[in-house]
Amino acid sequence: MLDAAAMALFLWDRYLSARLSYGQARALLDEHTAVRGPGTGWDLHEYRHPSLTHLGEQGASLLMLMAKSGHKKPENVRRYFKPSPEAIAEVTSLLAPGDSRRWPTTSAGA
Repeated sequence: MLDAAAMALFLWDRYLSARLSYGQARALLDEHTAVRGPGTGWDLHEYRHPSLTHLGEQGASLLMLMAKSGHKKPENVRRYFKPSPEAIAEVTSLLAPGDSRRWPTTSAGA
C-alpha cells in the first residue's frame, strides 16, 4: 500500500491547476515509490487492470470501460477486466434472489 504522501498524488498540478500529462504523473509515481533508484517504482500501467475491474464490478458498461481505457475494440478491454470471485457470486445470486443454492421451480401448468 502507498503511504499518505503517495496517496495524495492525484494527477493534478497543485501550482498550475492543470492536469498532469501521463509522463508527468508516471514520473511522480516513480519518484514516490522507487526503492532502488529511479525507474524502480510503480508504473501507472499497473493500475489499468484493477481500475477497469473496479469500474466494471461497480456496473460500468463495456462502452464506458472502452471510453475510459481508450480501447477501440471490446476484446482489448476485456483482457483488463478480471472480476473477483465475490463479484461473480454476487451477479450469480441475481439468478435466484433469496437463495443462490437453488434454481427457481416452475409450475406444471406454466
